Amino acid sequence: MNSFTKKNTKSTAPARGSNPDRRQVKKKESTLDPRLFVKKAQPSGQEGFRTEKRFSELGLSSKLLQNIEGKGYQTLTTIQEQSIEPLLNGRDVLAISKTGSGKTAAFLIPIIEHALKDPRNYTALVVTPTRELALQIEEEFKSLSAGMGLYSATFIGGTNINSDLPKLARKLQVIVGTPGRLLDLSDRKNLDLRKVNTLVLDEFDRMLDMGFVLDVNKLVNRIGTRDQTLLFSATLEPGQKKLIDGLLSNPVEVKVSTGATTNENIEQQTIRVPEGQDKFEVLADLFANPEMEKVILFTETKRLADRLAKKLIQAGIKAGQIHGDKSQNFRNRMIEEFKNGEIRVLVATDVAARGIDVADVSHVINYQLPMTMDAYIHRIGRTGRAGKVGHAITFVN
Repeated sequence: MNSFTKKNTKSTAPARGSNPDRRQVKKKESTLDPRLFVKKAQPSGQEGFRTEKRFSELGLSSKLLQNIEGKGYQTLTTIQEQSIEPLLNGRDVLAISKTGSGKTAAFLIPIIEHALKDPRNYTALVVTPTRELALQIEEEFKSLSAGMGLYSATFIGGTNINSDLPKLARKLQVIVGTPGRLLDLSDRKNLDLRKVNTLVLDEFDRMLDMGFVLDVNKLVNRIGTRDQTLLFSATLEPGQKKLIDGLLSNPVEVKVSTGATTNENIEQQTIRVPEGQDKFEVLADLFANPEMEKVILFTETKRLADRLAKKLIQAGIKAGQIHGDKSQNFRNRMIEEFKNGEIRVLVATDVAARGIDVADVSHVINYQLPMTMDAYIHRIGRTGRAGKVGHAITFVN
């Protein structure tokens, strides 16, 4: 039997708390060809990103439509046009679309419509790989559902689990969380997953990459029979088909991208650092360019992220850092300061940066070669969003 199934099966959760950045772990070297990181942008602007179809044509509830238009949305993005109507009709959906394509609203709008029809008996569970993404999804839900009497809560690691309990005393139409915390609440009998009607697995590929496959399997088994399952992913590996087939029932497949290529709106280049040259000086010199106004700088380790943030500040460049050793409150504050323009550079590791949804990131810089092409696609997907042109720079030693 497939490990992902809508029937109850037993599974074992992976050990949590492992630290891949410990000193004794031998440093891995990327085997990727640097030529993969050089590509001219072929910007399409808003064409190809937004469609001609208007939200007013979907037959949505008047208050929801008012909230959508209040956010400045008039026409649907491609992923929204292809997925919202099947979801409104109760179909399972597998959607492959690049980050920044409007996928959060694509699944939240149908969820709100379904919740409005039967708020007492409707529960949607949105599972994400990262805390930041979970918080952003709930923020989007609250803005779209304002004034409708629908309630949500986010349950993530890095916070006191006792503070979660009062939230669960209220009937929640939308529950958002990371796999580990959701399982902890279920183990304590505080969260009854059998009441979930709709399951959303957002950034499914990231959850697999981050080793959450068994945790997700346990969540799925505890939910059991459900009305609707939604899988949203930026990439899709052929080897994932068996897992996906066990999760979805006769799904509508929406593929706005192949899931294997980078965003065409991103100008990609490499910078070779000659042997003996100070790599940090090369980095710092880049910031003489005023166009580098909102930059995410990726490193492979938490220690290097801390060191680079400190050196950037010493060089007069406002910077902050996020990684797994930072508290959730610290990470939230760094992202907020980055969004508001209080810091120019956000130094991040892969795990901490997944799910960061910040508008107008001008540049993504890979201080080291990424370990996989999949990681590279997700990293540079933080720029060039919503049809805008972005820039990706990768350092090559």
